[in-house]
Amino acid sequence: MASFNDTIIDTFRANDGVVGMHWEGKTLVLLHHVGRRSGKEYVTPLVAAPDADAYVVCASLGGAPEDPQWVANLEAATGPATIELGASTLQVDYQVVRPGDPRWESLYGIWCDYWPDAREYEKKTDRKFPVVRLQVPPSA
Repeated sequence: MASFNDTIIDTFRANDGVVGMHWEGKTLVLLHHVGRRSGKEYVTPLVAAPDADAYVVCASLGGAPEDPQWVANLEAATGPATIELGASTLQVDYQVVRPGDPRWESLYGIWCDYWPDAREYEKKTDRKFPVVRLQVPPSA
């Protein structure tokens, strides 16, 4: 049986990044990351708020009490990450920005303004969500 994320990934790939439904009109990316312990490659669909020549994604996990594993996987990785954006697969530089970092409030605000469910996620936990700024190469 396919997982919820598998269904989103399949829809994303079949429609050049357009998923529709709850995400109608929003940009999603598929973030590829390697498990820091398993070495296995994972793909995670994420709402991506445009920020000039970059995108901001958030480790909200729907308001779960702990950060999703993809954040720690990125922090343990070296070099660029891979995302699928629309019909393109791109290498991107990234910055994990955690609460307490002077950039966090601004970047988190960009994501919250873009994704209407953000405030509902906040109500489910005391955790402040890390954000990741994905820098898209100029030719993309």
